[in-house]
Amino acid sequence: MNIVLFDGEPFFPRGDARFQHIRKVLRMGVGDSFFAGRPNGPEGTATITSMDDSGVAFSFASERPMRPLHPARVIIGFPRPIQLRRLLRDVASLGTEHIYLTGTDLGEKSYLESSLAEADAVRECIVDGCVQAGGTAIPGLSMHASVRETLGAIEGASFSARVLLDVESPVSSLARFDMGSPSVERPLLLAIGSERGWSASERALFRDAGFAVCSLGPRILRTETAATAALSIALANSGLLEGTK
Repeated sequence: MNIVLFDGEPFFPRGDARFQHIRKVLRMGVGDSFFAGRPNGPEGTATITSMDDSGVAFSFASERPMRPLHPARVIIGFPRPIQLRRLLRDVASLGTEHIYLTGTDLGEKSYLESSLAEADAVRECIVDGCVQAGGTAIPGLSMHASVRETLGAIEGASFSARVLLDVESPVSSLARFDMGSPSVERPLLLAIGSERGWSASERALFRDAGFAVCSLGPRILRTETAATAALSIALANSGLLEGTK
């Protein structure tokens, strides 16, 4: 944990993973301090005021406001459940502002019924990524049954660029594609398919919605690898990792 997030009262009971982390990993006691923050709220310093077998209590001093996420969004075809936790954690840690998880024509339909695909479990994975990154801002999450439904959810929204990652008929490599100037008002939007890629009808839907097709190269990647690589390249290409735009 690079930041300890808490909501409500500043107290973690004995069974809470955060209590175990503070006591066993950080090896802290009364009077010690750690980096903490409230989800979608300020960051600051937490100072332990009491600790015993019932839990740990602390005071919190806010020191700076929430650091915003990058103006970049990702549409991701549901991967295998075993990959989903890692994918969401890594994409969230990179600072995307919103994640759209979507069912796809060629994806296994049972993936959407996995316990790991339930909203609470998905949010837990996203929060894990934010804790890894040391930030309090939590990416938004939408879950949709199909690409058509997903595109309907963003209809009318303005984006600096809409990019479909695909191995079929790309117009450019992602690294060379002009992402425009992503902003809060006009974020960047990337779409990464599930393990079997996009169907012909889904490609047509994306094309009609104004997406440009880009490639990460000739090699076929796992969804989790493609999502992390694509978002990293897009953020760097847009100057967002350096804060230049």
